[in-house]
Amino acid sequence: MTGAIGVVMAEYGTRYYLRPPHGGCEWDAPRTDIRPATVTDRIRPALNEANTRSSTGGVL
Repeated sequence: MTGAIGVVMAEYGTRYYLRPPHGGCEWDAPRTDIRPATVTDRIRPALNEANTRSSTGGVL
């Protein structure tokens, strides 16, 4: 997953195992590909949803 936000569930060797913040399927990524989420990273999904809702008249 590229650009995904996840909660670190475990670390094994050089890989992190992450899960979406509100649950879902776990995935793994190399330690070198992981960084702390910025404020912008955290609010982007909610902003995208609000923009979609406003452009579709409230229907998703």
